[in-house]
Amino acid sequence: MIYTVTFNPSLDYVVHMTKFTAGDINRAEKEKIYPGGKGINVALVLGNLHVPAKMLGFMAGFTGQEIVRLCEENGGDSDFIMVPKGYSRINMKISADDETAVNGMGPDIPDDKLAQLMAQFDALKEGDTLVLAGSIPSTLPDDIYEQIMKKLALSHIRIVVDATGDLLKKVIPYHPFLIKPNQFELGELFSVVLHKDEEIITCAKRLQAMGARNVLVSLGKEGALLLGEDGNIYRRPSPNGTLVNSVGAGDSMVAGFLAGYERSGGNLEEALKLGICAGSATAFKDWLATEDDINRLYTSM
Repeated sequence: MIYTVTFNPSLDYVVHMTKFTAGDINRAEKEKIYPGGKGINVALVLGNLHVPAKMLGFMAGFTGQEIVRLCEENGGDSDFIMVPKGYSRINMKISADDETAVNGMGPDIPDDKLAQLMAQFDALKEGDTLVLAGSIPSTLPDDIYEQIMKKLALSHIRIVVDATGDLLKKVIPYHPFLIKPNQFELGELFSVVLHKDEEIITCAKRLQAMGARNVLVSLGKEGALLLGEDGNIYRRPSPNGTLVNSVGAGDSMVAGFLAGYERSGGNLEEALKLGICAGSATAFKDWLATEDDINRLYTSM
């Protein structure tokens, strides 16, 4: 079973317009509301690929209730914890000549609710996978990922971490099964700008030496590069297509990777291929990719 944690989920209000002008009245030409959050995105795409995944995290207020409803409407399976005060955040995404985002804050998480989440991890079994994705709200301890990984250290559970900066660097000694920085984020970890595959491989190997088992580096339109725990380097280009919306593409890549890994019995090359197809399929449409979207790209590669 795969579990995902979203500490600060959102309602994503996505508006499309030809041109966005700051300081002026802008009128939407198309608008949609989606459930948002990296762990939620991963779980929903896994569901689209018929891989069971349960969503964990916190919800608050009427916005939280709507997020849960939309997750269920889109086939999601959840066990969210409702907090008594505040509202789950609303994030506004503006798609025009550029992409602009305004992200809300989210509710305070009381200590007893955090303890309730930690208790949920007791249900995980050997062979399960846990995805920790996204930033940590300011009301939670900034080492919460480390606390979770320390709690599960002897449980033989695969842990995926999709985070950035110090949040990612601090958990690597706990040997995450998979980390997924993009090219810029990988360079940022070591205060360098990466251009060539050789430079990317050098930095990814440093992360492996620090403890990461598999390092998946997303390269945007150039595809992705994987340093596998089997000692091999895998590299695949992205399929052809037109970028529509980058939100959720990285999460979809994680979902595709995990689905490919499970389906193939642990074949990393197959996991990378399905991961790239899932990430690209989401990037080529307004929201998360369906199974048909992903399969069309998969058969073309």
